[in-house]
Amino acid sequence: MEVVCLDFEGVLVPEIWIEVARHTGIEALRATTRDIPDYDELMGQRLRILADNGLGLGDIQAVINDMGPMDGAAEFLATLRQSAQVVILSDTFYEFAQPLVRQLDWPTLFCHRLITDKAGAITGYALRMENHKRHAVQAFKKLRFRVTAAGDSYNDINMLREADKGILFRAPDNVKAEFPEFSTCEMYVDLLSAICGGK
Repeated sequence: MEVVCLDFEGVLVPEIWIEVARHTGIEALRATTRDIPDYDELMGQRLRILADNGLGLGDIQAVINDMGPMDGAAEFLATLRQSAQVVILSDTFYEFAQPLVRQLDWPTLFCHRLITDKAGAITGYALRMENHKRHAVQAFKKLRFRVTAAGDSYNDINMLREADKGILFRAPDNVKAEFPEFSTCEMYVDLLSAICGGK
């Protein structure tokens, strides 16, 4: 039996923080796990920028409410779910993801939670667990599933290494160059073929 583990941002939906940067004009918010491998460092930077600019959860959710999945993502996911169990493993937050997950017909999503104060300021975050993507793949394998994983960023590499098959999807050149052991795809039709053809 097959389980496919997919990253969320950059694979199925646009990068949320890049969209926030575009709407606010704060270029420093464009940094993602494609640029900064250390997640705590990245989130610390983001929270400082939000605090310095008086931006809260509601401001980010307003941007997300105008977003949608990447072109072809919903169709890709619907087709894939006909032949495999699909789980999205993401370092986003439930407080961000719900409008986008709704547009993808509610796939299973494992991610983190934000900590906010009464005014809606984001004061911190609670990880599901350290390196949760890798641990999830390990758990599926212990349940005797064959696991294929696809992602695009530094924070996906441990998940891809742990899977029976790892695929970089629309990854930036720096990530592809650093991890040439993984096959790469740029189009959903090719990703579907790489996943289903690997059974």
